[in-house]
Amino acid sequence: MADFTVVVADPESGDTYQIDVDGQDANRFTGRDLGETVDGGAVGLDGYTLELTGGSDNAGRPMRTDVRGPDLTSLLSDGGTGFEPSRDGERKRVTVRGREISDDVRQINAKISERGSTDVADLLDEGEDDE
Repeated sequence: MADFTVVVADPESGDTYQIDVDGQDANRFTGRDLGETVDGGAVGLDGYTLELTGGSDNAGRPMRTDVRGPDLTSLLSDGGTGFEPSRDGERKRVTVRGREISDDVRQINAKISERGSTDVADLLDEGEDDE
């Protein structure tokens, strides 16, 4: 059974929220590709829509949108997700994960693409008061 940490970014306020999901809510993310939209109800944001923007696996390897499938791939990169060159023309072989979310993914990054009627802080802070 998959369990994820979903990091939700709110572009309007600049805030981010980390939410742990497992069970049926985690199944809503499995099999989706980066760039797709998901109902926010999976993370407690009823009425919101989230766009999947990135993630990483259990070893910290990043997901890339230009690699198909859920598997690990070693590619020669000249920059972008997974490698930041320090000089012009530098390239490096990096291991990255594909754009499809699988059980090996531990963190999913998402941003709010469509807003609901209730404020984000009100929806998410209700669960944090109990801790």
